[in-house]
Amino acid sequence: MRRLARLGASRGPGWLLRYSPAFFGLAAAALLPSARHAIRNNLVRARGPATPLRDAVDTGRTFVTYAGCLAEGLASGSPNFSLPVATVHGDLHIRQALAENRGVVFATAHTAGWEIVGPLLGRDHQLRVMMAMYEERDRAAARIQDGARAAGGLRIVHVGVDPLASLALLRHVRGGGAAALQIDRVAPGQRTRDVRLFDAPGLVPEGPLRLAEVTGAPLLPVFCARLGFRRYVIEIAPPIHLPRRATEAERTVAAQEIADAMTRFLRAHPTQWFSFQE
Repeated sequence: MRRLARLGASRGPGWLLRYSPAFFGLAAAALLPSARHAIRNNLVRARGPATPLRDAVDTGRTFVTYAGCLAEGLASGSPNFSLPVATVHGDLHIRQALAENRGVVFATAHTAGWEIVGPLLGRDHQLRVMMAMYEERDRAAARIQDGARAAGGLRIVHVGVDPLASLALLRHVRGGGAAALQIDRVAPGQRTRDVRLFDAPGLVPEGPLRLAEVTGAPLLPVFCARLGFRRYVIEIAPPIHLPRRATEAERTVAAQEIADAMTRFLRAHPTQWFSFQE
């Protein structure tokens, strides 16, 4: 299925790339009840309770937006690809962070468009962006997806299985690059921090905090939303600094800052949260 999607996005007519995601997104919403249920629950967390009609509409919008992001990402490296138009809020923050010449750590989430936004930030700031992701169960599908990401200029490192995989992130940041790590999911056995998320107890992974601490790189919460075909908005929060030997209290404060940034973004853009597992 991923191979066909890549073929259609990269070699199909322009209208197919632009309009077909709505059909495939709604079809996926209809055919995947467990994913649909997870999206609805996350909408309630981010947006609050709503009527059944509003839940159905927002769930459908989430699936359609995800399908649009997937299609645009799979078009990377093909004649159908072009970098989107993006409105950046907080561009000064990333400029301040890069001026420190220590690399940068992005704390982000499973929201719209990192296959697009990562290369866009890299182009605008002469920055090499590497994203940490967990290995997909379907290795063949993962190779197709990673190939499209690489063609667009986004480097991927798979973490969670190989304990040495994080060394690639460490070297990358120490070499002046940017490492992006997602904070909205916690894998089994992963070290975490207790935080408040959406006014309720929650957890965020320690990985971004530890990487920023070890490298001395500033930690920036960065999230993006898809507004339409090849149109995005990027929200960058002020940099967070952790000393090389941070205390437990300093790590807890930093964890809450990134959790607060994610909460603010997802409350403003609840249909951009692509967390299909509960």
